[in-house]
Amino acid sequence: MNTNRRKTRDYNDFFYQTIDQRVPKWQLGDSRIGSNPGLGFRPRPREENVESTLIWFKQGHNEHNWKHWSDNLNKFLEPYEKANENSADRGAHIDQCDNDKGPTDEKFCYFDIKKIHNNCTKGQDFGYKRGDPCVLIKLNRIYNWKPEPYTQDDLATNQGIPDVVRSGYAHNSSRIVYITCEGENAADKENIGPINYYPQNGIDFKYFPFTNQPGYLSPFVFIHFLKPTPGVLINIECKAWAKNIKHDRMDREGSVHFELLIDGF
Repeated sequence: MNTNRRKTRDYNDFFYQTIDQRVPKWQLGDSRIGSNPGLGFRPRPREENVESTLIWFKQGHNEHNWKHWSDNLNKFLEPYEKANENSADRGAHIDQCDNDKGPTDEKFCYFDIKKIHNNCTKGQDFGYKRGDPCVLIKLNRIYNWKPEPYTQDDLATNQGIPDVVRSGYAHNSSRIVYITCEGENAADKENIGPINYYPQNGIDFKYFPFTNQPGYLSPFVFIHFLKPTPGVLINIECKAWAKNIKHDRMDREGSVHFELLIDGF
């Protein structure tokens, strides 16, 4: 064997043996991703419009007008459905958790999608046929990131914290990454209509941190738009709220933007 080739192979073998495939060398503030999570949304537009943030469909009985959006959500949720069905895999990697006790090493707290309200399920086409669509919001994964609760001083001095967060803390719900969604501008706020959040208006701290656990499934919140005005483009911004989440609209840190446009019958 060529000596140089053998040396290269031996070096590669050594190199890969010394890399921890689960634990990144650079984490949080030292990583390229950083320590401030962004948000993602589903359903996503078709591949030819991959850069778009517009959810555009026509409600009604002709499923061709809205089926892409329902199918996209179905595809995203397939691993959650399989985890529900396969109790053996669940037991291997899922820890017993409450909101004061997170997961132990190599395990995670299971996110049960059976707790999602029926309005935002496959059987109801996630509301797209009816014209009251559901949009899934999740935090982007950052290795070893944990949310921090606001302090009483934060709540007293930070006027930007929304009332729903203050109310939650007042009722001892302080270990939640709250999620809020609203229209970006005055016209958007008028046309967005009422919103429900499923299974609640935030994500429990117990689902963090993400450490590349086998089978880990990201927690999420479904945003149910009950009566959005049809025929009007609505700009929507959703934000996550915790002490160590900062918001930057230009860089979309701590938030996500998308548009909603529903054609009528």
